[in-house]
Amino acid sequence: MNYITQNLPPLSRREMLSRTGMGMGMLALAGLTSEENAQASNSSGAITRHHPAQAKQVVHLFMNGGPSHVDTFDPKPLLKKFHGKPLPNPSLPTERKTAGALSSPFQFKKYGESGIEVSELFQKTAAAHIDDMCIIRSMHSDIPNHEPSLLLMNCGDNALPRPSFGSWVNYGLGSLNENLPGFVVLCPNGFPVVGPKNWRSAFLPGSFQGTHLDTKETVVSRLIENINNPQPPERQRRQLDLLQKINQRHLKQRGHDSLLEARIQSFELAYRMQFEASNVLDLSKEPKHIHEMYGDGLQGRQLLMTRRLLEKGVRFIQVWHSGGQAWDHHSGIEKGLRQLCGQWDQPIAAFLKDLKQRGMLDSTLTLWGGEFGRTPVAELPAMSGRDHNHYGFSMWMAGGGVKGGYVHGATDETGFAASENKVHVHDLHATMLHLLGIDHEKLTYRYAGRDFRLTDVHGRVVKEILA
Repeated sequence: MNYITQNLPPLSRREMLSRTGMGMGMLALAGLTSEENAQASNSSGAITRHHPAQAKQVVHLFMNGGPSHVDTFDPKPLLKKFHGKPLPNPSLPTERKTAGALSSPFQFKKYGESGIEVSELFQKTAAAHIDDMCIIRSMHSDIPNHEPSLLLMNCGDNALPRPSFGSWVNYGLGSLNENLPGFVVLCPNGFPVVGPKNWRSAFLPGSFQGTHLDTKETVVSRLIENINNPQPPERQRRQLDLLQKINQRHLKQRGHDSLLEARIQSFELAYRMQFEASNVLDLSKEPKHIHEMYGDGLQGRQLLMTRRLLEKGVRFIQVWHSGGQAWDHHSGIEKGLRQLCGQWDQPIAAFLKDLKQRGMLDSTLTLWGGEFGRTPVAELPAMSGRDHNHYGFSMWMAGGGVKGGYVHGATDETGFAASENKVHVHDLHATMLHLLGIDHEKLTYRYAGRDFRLTDVHGRVVKEILA
């Protein structure tokens, strides 16, 4: 028995299987990311993907709580005729007690050369960019509850601990900037429902988990704790080098434990972030006309920050409305929606314009939506809001290789359920991975004796929406 074997701690059967799985997973990762990581650091070489990609980066605008599709991107004039009355088609089971039809209080109008109808709530976005947008009006999911629907939309499973979409993308494609996290989550006022599970890495290496920034803060030093370093960089570098030597020795003794590897990487990333993040998150560096274009609200700051992070190579950025369930309008939907859409309309229009004028729209896939939609019938007892609706809802995408000025699918005549060209959340994930150059059936990770993927055993690429 040699010295190395004598000094290794005994392995349990579970540890041995876990580490074998990790080794196979990292071999797969190396094959997918080696050339792109070389490009990130050397600015040369081709990106290794399963097929040619349209998109390099993803921005997910998450309207948590479930925005009403029949009040935003899916006009249903029949609701006016049946307002306060039973719907002509049988109502589907709802989570709470509901009554007759609730017509939209908002006017819809055709925009752009495509003539797509959009609510007045998003008139600035539609007027400037509807011909860049693909509206999917036939989305559907599995359960009318926030927690499982959030997990399904973010992680591809409504119950089991699975890696998030952003983690899968970074695992498959690697980083474009070694000085910043590949997956950043901008969420003000704390965590949303189910918290960090929405951006977890689960059984993927911990380095692929999303990095949360509480963007209610306007001072850079408060966005990320300990971002300011009071000591000279040279001194900190020497300290970190010593710490790394000690950690590497400990890692060797532990047989390359994946959690320890991720922790060691986090120290190095944190050091590099102190210099890069301080610069990219400082919005004061932007000229006055850019601030005016985005507006002075929280959502404008978040999207301006998003554009700066994209420019620095962050692969996947998720932008949340807030840590609560802001779009969950069980009552008071007219006032509530007008307020929330008013906070987002100008910033979204500015963000898409900014990407377009900088030549970034074609390579940046932007997704807007929530975890489900709302019912076309009024919820009791207030009769001024809508219940959760997973049977049918709308989402839209722009840039990154999607067909602009296009509507895909439809809900029934009242907006209750997807009825034409239905798109499940698994199909959405498969399509987005396709746009990034990834075959969703081939992006797998070996864990607990089986190969896992974001779409599990489901999903199809919605080829109709591809440009």
